[in-house]
Amino acid sequence: MLAFPTIHLAKTMPSSAVDNAIMTIGEVADYLKVTERTIYRLAGAKQIPAFKVGGSWRFSRVDIDGWIKKQSLEGLDESETRANHPQKLAARGDK
Repeated sequence: MLAFPTIHLAKTMPSSAVDNAIMTIGEVADYLKVTERTIYRLAGAKQIPAFKVGGSWRFSRVDIDGWIKKQSLEGLDESETRANHPQKLAARGDK
């Protein structure tokens, strides 16, 4: 018998190895359909979730998926603001 409840582990652990995947610069670039240079720039500027192992950048697929979702929601918020408040944005000089 286990000394800890396994039901708790089932809720916190990823459902598959793909969910827990660690990706390289090239894999993330392919996944996002951008160049490796773009990923290096984003990682270096801390604009995308990343970490280094030795001197190499690595990315968690779960973190990248969360970042994509956040970017999508921010884009929706911005377009809604532009549609609902064009006078405020024009006064600020935004288009």
